[in-house]
Amino acid sequence: MPSHYEESLERDVNRIRGKVSEMAKLGEDALTACIGALVAQDRKKAYAVILRDRRIDELEKEVDRLCLEFLVRQQPVARHLRFAYITIKVNLELERVGDYAESIARQIIKLTKTSATVPMERFQQLAAIAIPMLRDAVKAFITSDADLARDVMKREAETDALRSQINADIFLLVKDGKIPQEAANPLQTIARRYERVADQATNIAEEVIYMVTGEDPKAHGGDTWRMVFIDEHNHCRSQLAEAIANQLEQPQFIFASAGLDPQPIDPATAAFLESKGIAPRNPQSKGIGQLPNLEAAQIIVALDPAAKRAFPKPTKAVCLDWSISDPSTIADPAEKQAAFEQTYTFLYEQISDLCEGVLGDKIS
Repeated sequence: MPSHYEESLERDVNRIRGKVSEMAKLGEDALTACIGALVAQDRKKAYAVILRDRRIDELEKEVDRLCLEFLVRQQPVARHLRFAYITIKVNLELERVGDYAESIARQIIKLTKTSATVPMERFQQLAAIAIPMLRDAVKAFITSDADLARDVMKREAETDALRSQINADIFLLVKDGKIPQEAANPLQTIARRYERVADQATNIAEEVIYMVTGEDPKAHGGDTWRMVFIDEHNHCRSQLAEAIANQLEQPQFIFASAGLDPQPIDPATAAFLESKGIAPRNPQSKGIGQLPNLEAAQIIVALDPAAKRAFPKPTKAVCLDWSISDPSTIADPAEKQAAFEQTYTFLYEQISDLCEGVLGDKIS
């Protein structure tokens, strides 16, 4: 017969699990509502998602409080201590999911103002993978199911591929004049947020495996490295760097770029990239504030001296200075082409060497 302590322990654990389940359900419902609002261009539904995010924030604080009380009152050991530790981390992941849903809703509202007609099939496919990933990751946490957690982790690559395809589609739609330029950034952000939901689900799955087995999946070479290129305007050098990096097709890396003062992509830069057969995946420039989780980047590269101001302080990231002249500022056509080639070669060699150093393998 269970002791009073054991009964009290399990009662607290079940109460925490219940709150986590409630929080996850709210996040899942918000993401589902968002894809419906996107397809229907429904501003009312998008506004409802934004307003309901407050409840997720409240639950995040409540779960934190329950975990703290559990640690103080029960003084758990072994698996129950690990449960409390992992719950705090899962709680944070779910709070971020709520933030992503709110961000998607805000982008939908922006999109409704552009009157853009966009094919939604790939967005629906992305949501149809990311949302069940989140649901199953939380189910794995609630039921301590390591096998289900491993299954969740296997699906992440699908979302990465879909997001890349969506960005390529958007680039072509803008280029062909089928959607206005101002619709590109909201659409890219929506795709990025759903892909990030899949990332959060994977993070939860990793924590479940640790909680259940004591094994850390991240300790076996499964880490994803996030590298960000920053310059002044995100209209030339950093766009070149991101496009070159993505051309290497390294699945263990996620590349992004931004500018201190973003400006439209330089036409000569776009033409040069097209001549190399590497159209940028993000055909619209963006600012530092538009990068999701800059603080989570492991490598941050400044491509001009001013960009070093964007290095987070404090940070555990490796911050590198690869300052190089901006080829788009050169007037003479022949000199400009030569400068682009020089910049391309410099960035390709630097990025290849860095990736090789991180992975310890040759890049073919």
